[in-house]
Amino acid sequence: MRVFSIGDLHLPGAGDKPMDRFGQNWERHSDQIAANWRENVSPEDIVLLPGDFSWAMHLKDTEQDFAYLEELPGTKVMIRGNHDYWWNSLSKVRAMLPGSVHVIQNDHFSLNNVHVCGTRGWICPGASAFGEDDQKLYDREFARLALSIKGLPEGGLRLAMLHYPPFNDKWAASGFSEQFEKAKIDIVLYGHLHGRSCRGAFEGIRNGVEYHLVSADHLGFQPKLIREFSNK
Repeated sequence: MRVFSIGDLHLPGAGDKPMDRFGQNWERHSDQIAANWRENVSPEDIVLLPGDFSWAMHLKDTEQDFAYLEELPGTKVMIRGNHDYWWNSLSKVRAMLPGSVHVIQNDHFSLNNVHVCGTRGWICPGASAFGEDDQKLYDREFARLALSIKGLPEGGLRLAMLHYPPFNDKWAASGFSEQFEKAKIDIVLYGHLHGRSCRGAFEGIRNGVEYHLVSADHLGFQPKLIREFSNK
């Protein structure tokens, strides 16, 4: 079994929102993602989706986006991004999910000794854009991550997803990164950044935790192989 990740799919959500307005590389990006996904991902694999799945404003408008995802191989696990406005009541979201798709909110997902926690996250203190209004949202996401980590089983492969980067633009430690280190999380996946913003992102190993930026355009619209894992 292998673990892949790709974030920021930005599917249209029953609307007309062509992504090539953000760059020519986004032209027909959902077709690019699907082709690359089918070429690399097998049914027994897991694909982690750290937020900004759909532009839909309402849950009912995500139907075609989830149908698109269901047709792709593998087990999919997602968290909410800052543009996932359709994500409201957790019970309603889970009630309409197709069989291969799972969501995390204040809890975790486990399959074959692969354990995944996560939350949306927020701008970290010390960032140039961090203001007074951000502290409350940051604190709420910090608490949600703690809840998600709390139930995570010991052993196996321990992964976490954030939508926002886990550090500020100076790569200073945050409450998120400190929780990952304390919980001995093996790998953290995050997205949110696009284009030139990706150049300043931290990727690599820090204090025993491995970090990957997996925004779709950063990956060339191809799910990134994160780890091959044996349950034996």
